[in-house]
Amino acid sequence: MDTTSASPPRATSPATTVAMVTLGCARNEVDSEELAGRLEAGGFRLVEDPADAETVVVNTCGFVEAAKKDSVDTLLAAADLKGSGGTQAVVAVGCLAERYGAELATSLPEADAVLGFDAYPDIAGRLRSILAGEQQHPHTPSDRRRLLPIAPAERAEAPAYQPGHGERRRLDSGPMAPLKLASGCDRRCTFCAIPAFRGSYVSRRPSDVLAEARWLAGEGVRELFLVSENSTSYGKDLGDLRLLETLLPELATVDGVQRVRVSYLQPAETRPGLVTAIAGTPGVAPYFDLSFQHASHAVLRRMRRFGDSEAFLGLLAQARAQAPLAGARSNFIVGFPGETERDLEVLCDFLVEARLDAIGVFGYSDEDGTEAERFDGKHDEDEIRERVTHVTALAEELTAQRAEERLDEQVVVLVESVADGVVEGRAAHQGPEVDGSTVLEGVGATVRVGDMITAKVVGSDGVDLVARVRTEEVR
Repeated sequence: MDTTSASPPRATSPATTVAMVTLGCARNEVDSEELAGRLEAGGFRLVEDPADAETVVVNTCGFVEAAKKDSVDTLLAAADLKGSGGTQAVVAVGCLAERYGAELATSLPEADAVLGFDAYPDIAGRLRSILAGEQQHPHTPSDRRRLLPIAPAERAEAPAYQPGHGERRRLDSGPMAPLKLASGCDRRCTFCAIPAFRGSYVSRRPSDVLAEARWLAGEGVRELFLVSENSTSYGKDLGDLRLLETLLPELATVDGVQRVRVSYLQPAETRPGLVTAIAGTPGVAPYFDLSFQHASHAVLRRMRRFGDSEAFLGLLAQARAQAPLAGARSNFIVGFPGETERDLEVLCDFLVEARLDAIGVFGYSDEDGTEAERFDGKHDEDEIRERVTHVTALAEELTAQRAEERLDEQVVVLVESVADGVVEGRAAHQGPEVDGSTVLEGVGATVRVGDMITAKVVGSDGVDLVARVRTEEVR
């Protein structure tokens, strides 16, 4: 099933230009780089600016309503380029395309094709066909969970294609790169449609993950960001649910890699051994990206999730007992059907006690085909907006306080930007893009992107930190 070792034949026909536009999460970034690799191997020349491309491929996000709108707007903007003479075709791929297929094609005639995941292995051929004026049959969505056996152990030899499990071509030169552990999800959260269009859980073999890690290190990557829909399930379909605990030390010793970060942990599946591996393995960031979603037991049960405030606080305490400076982040849904004022208080009380470094707050919205779409007890939009505003304000106050608590801490910062005299990067407790950053003061003129620098925290601004280098230490 994993295609990492398989390379498509190099095309000999004249190169045409293509631009990849990626929306959504880090998993989509990996998928885009696989598409880029296939396109380059198929004779296409990749360009960064869509205005310079004959074909624009938009890797869409279809998770929540705002992401869907952003995807449609991006496709329309790309379609507008066709009037300038250079761009000939706009193609939608990704989660929105997989999820809605022919419906999206009908409602968005500006896109020349809407391709599902199964078109990825022949993406170069598909694009050449589109450029030749051949009509593409719109993708017909289906529940991708039906493509694989119910029993995880029987999935290893199943023929279903998994996006992002093949060879890649980097589209970003930064020192951090996402690395896929797995695709799909076996959980049945009542608010989430992802399993239906991403499919059942499929782990990548450790040898393939390690091979890609070595390749990324050779491309200048210093931090590996392990991604999946649920990293705590890694290995269950390969016969070893503790496979991640043994894989982490191997990844951390890959030559050139300075930091490994795990994301997307399900609290109910986060085993003591995994906590220890993340908290105590040299080279692994003591960073816990825990998908709590709420803290009220009643709301969590309606979400078909497990746990409560007490259990979650216990998990955080367990992590901090082994790594006192560990980073912790989570996302929360407010305004879920049936959520009472008391449930909201429970959530807010939990946030106060949890001392999280980063908090994402989202208002509930119905998602097509989910169980929660049919629930009673729905709140109106104004009420949900009010609750989001209230919890967001609290979250911002609490995460700013948590950043202040880190004053005088020693942090190791991965430098990601050096511009106009400002050196900026991320400490171990700061995940990519969403958890804030650290500005370094007192660094020498020779500092470069990709350096790892030890510094002392001397200030904060919201979730962002300022750290001063007393004795410059670059690794």
